[in-house]
Order: sequence, then structure tokens, then C-alpha cells
Amino acid sequence: MYLLGYDIGSSSVKACLVDANTGKIVASDFYPKEEMKIIAVKPGWAEQDPKDWWANLKLAHESVMKQANVKGQDVKAIGITWQMHGLVLVDKDQNVLRPSIIWCDSRAVSYGEKAFEAIGEEKCLSHLLNSPGNFTASKLAWVKENEPHIFDKIDKLMLPGDYIAMKLSGEVSMTIEGLSEGMFWDFKNKCLSEDVLNYYGIPKSFIPEIKPIFGLQGQVSAAAAKELGLVEGTPISYRAGDQPNNALSLNVFEPGEIASNAGTSGVVYGVLDTVNYDKLSRVNTFAHVNYTEELTRLGVLLCINGTGILNSWLKRNLAVEGLSYADMNTLAAQSPIGSKGLSIIPFGNGAERVLENKDTNCSIHGINFNIHNKSDVLRAAQEGIVFSYEYGMEVMKEMGMDIHTIKAGYANMFLSPLFAQTLASVSGATIELYNTDGAAGAAKGAGMGVGIYASHKEAFGSLERLSVFELEADKKEQYREAYQRWKNLIIKY
Repeated sequence: MYLLGYDIGSSSVKACLVDANTGKIVASDFYPKEEMKIIAVKPGWAEQDPKDWWANLKLAHESVMKQANVKGQDVKAIGITWQMHGLVLVDKDQNVLRPSIIWCDSRAVSYGEKAFEAIGEEKCLSHLLNSPGNFTASKLAWVKENEPHIFDKIDKLMLPGDYIAMKLSGEVSMTIEGLSEGMFWDFKNKCLSEDVLNYYGIPKSFIPEIKPIFGLQGQVSAAAAKELGLVEGTPISYRAGDQPNNALSLNVFEPGEIASNAGTSGVVYGVLDTVNYDKLSRVNTFAHVNYTEELTRLGVLLCINGTGILNSWLKRNLAVEGLSYADMNTLAAQSPIGSKGLSIIPFGNGAERVLENKDTNCSIHGINFNIHNKSDVLRAAQEGIVFSYEYGMEVMKEMGMDIHTIKAGYANMFLSPLFAQTLASVSGATIELYNTDGAAGAAKGAGMGVGIYASHKEAFGSLERLSVFELEADKKEQYREAYQRWKNLIIKY
């Protein structure tokens, strides 16, 4: 008895098979092996062809089924996770009308800013828990104004994961979590946002049928069963955006629990049980995977754009050729706490929401040619990323979040013991690293959706904790001094 998870990323599409009885991953793979193409016709634009997601899903699916020697009849449920905030548009025949405008496309920023002002900042924040920003609704407003010939053909709008569910089942639907990340959900009135739909002139008919996050969302059609070697009628029973799903993958469901990741960009994601928001909109708040109209469970998301991308930039431009990330981590650890007074502001990957959308660029401060070397720069980079996390988590604490444990997958920046230890010692939180990923989480979510698992505790009881990092109490002051020096630089912005 197996569960199948699909993760629709902007770099690749991953498939994962989980043994439902043991909770263990039996096979996983991703395609393409090189990064998936992003279409950038103009600066700030980023689009992908949804047909590429489906083509790569089929390749990853075929690989994992072959690896595990699993037959279609052995797959009992399917879960889906995806790159958040993308826009997919289809006509009445379910034909895609244009490439998807994906999460990192910034063309709709001005549309969101005007909506924020016109609807009212207080109303947006108290109902949407965010500014309309550059999210899915604003992207659709751009299409309406700039591509009216496309807008006139729209039957339904979707997020990337909804498109995959449509390809699997032949039916179009969304979830409240998806609606919330697109800025279509009114948390105060617990319904579609009339304010957003009316302001942007989006017909309510564009919104698909709303399905539960866990539960029967659709069944594999005869056509998809033939393409994938599955059994017609296999249930699709879970779907959520990548950050709520990452939290699910780490068994983060209840208030006070925190999930994190640190890839190209970095995220800290915590759960709240009361409707709340940051008045400066420095963090985003969406429906968490266990949100219902009866149960308030919100995911507060801090995103730092300049995370792993800073480390990779240093690897390409500073590290000796052939130096691996592991070698860089070792070299960074040779520098003392505080990097001998060196500070790096890591925000070199565009405007940062935590800085109220300021675009500060990356900068190095305090460098002394007589005392600093490569190890100091590498450590200062990792410390700068950690400090940006702590700066954002202070906003989350202001919203009432108690951050005592941070769970993360053992990947990317969390492969560096220095990074994990610095985060523990600066934040005071315990850092727990686990062997999991988004596709595996989606598979287990599917198991919850069909009742194979009675609860999330049962679904994730087999989650393997690999290591733990705790506050180094005797060095606390050194860490805090370095953080305060860094923070003093940020205040100037």
C-alpha cells in the first residue's frame, strides 16, 4: 500500500512514493535534471508553461514507479504541493490560455499597491491578513488590463497545483489555502473576498469549486490513468502550497510550532491560532493546511530572498575553484563568532518584504584588509543570513508567536552545522533537523485525506530526526553582540 506525492517546483517537478504502513520513502526522483526553463520576456517577468510541469511530472512518476517496482493498483492516494502564488488560466475546454505567471514575477506589484490603497490598508490587513501585493489576484488584474483578449476567454483561474489536479482528474477545483495565498479569501467573513473581486473586476465564476485541503478532491480519470499507469478512480486527497506543505512535512500543525527552510531563498513559517497580521505587512499570513472555517490555524510566513543565493554567489566568485559547499562550511567555522567584526547584509536578491519592500542590495561592512580573510567573509555570510531570520522572527514574536523550536529538513544551508548552531544561539530556539521533503509530505497528507492515518501524529510518527542544535549559553553574549552590530546597520535603511 503506497502513497504518491508530487511537488511542482519552479526548478523541477518531484515525485515520491511512501510506504503507507511504515511511513518510509521507497523512491523519489525529479525532472528535469537541469533547472526548468523560466520565460523572462521582460525584466522582472517570470513565466513557465504548465505543459512542462505535466511532462516532467510524468517522467518523475515513471521513474519512481519503476524504482520501487510498484503497480498502479498499489497506489492508494495522491497528494500535491506547488510553488505558491502562480496564475494558471484555462478556457471552458480546459486549454491553458497563456504561460503561468509564477511566484517570482514582479510585474503586478503596482496593481497590488493601488488595490491596497483603494480598498484600504486596514481593511486589507484585517480581512486578507496581507496587502494584495504581487499575489495571484494582482497578476490576474495585469492580464485583464494588458491582455483583454486572454481575459475574455477565461473560464477558470488556478494555482499550479490545481492545474496538476485538473490534469489528473479532469475537474477544476481549489482549496481555501490556495484561495488565501492568491488573496481571494476573506478571513474575517470566512468567504471569498468581495473586496478583491469587485475592485479588480474579477467575475466570481472564475473561481473553481472549493474542495477541502484533506479529503476527496477528485479521482484519477481514465485518460490520466492511461498516461501514468495508475488505476482510474485513485483518489486525489490532499493539496497545499509549498510552504504550508513544508510545515506539514515537518509535522508542524499547532500554535507555536515553527518550520524553516533555507534554499535559494529562506523561509520561517509558524502557526497561529488567532487572526492576526503585521501592520507593516513585513510577513505574510495564509491559511495553514489544517485551517477550516471552524478551526483557526494560520501560517505566518517570513521570506528572506537573499539566503542560499548569497552562499552560491560566494562559491562562484570567491571560493577557490573546486571548493565544495562542505569545504566552505569547514572554512567558515575557522572564523570566530562575529567574524572578527565583519558584517554582511545578505539582501542582494531583490526587494525584501521584511524591510517593507526596500531593495538594499548585498553589502559588506567593517572589512579590514589586515585582519580579515576568506574564512571571515564566509562566516559573516552565514551569520548575516541567520541574523536576517532573527530580524524577521522578531516581527513574528510581536504578532504573538512563541518561537521555542524550529524544525527544518536536512538540506541546503541547514547542511552547515555552523548555520544551524548560529541560528540556535541567536534565536534561543532549539533547531531540529529531519529527513523529509515536500513530495514525501504531500504523500503523507494524501494518506491523511483518505483516512489511512487517523491524525497527523500517526502520519508523521515515523519522521526521522537527524540532529539537534541548542543555544550555546556560554557564548550567548558573543552571538547577540554580533547580531546587534548587524541590526544597527539594518536600522539605517
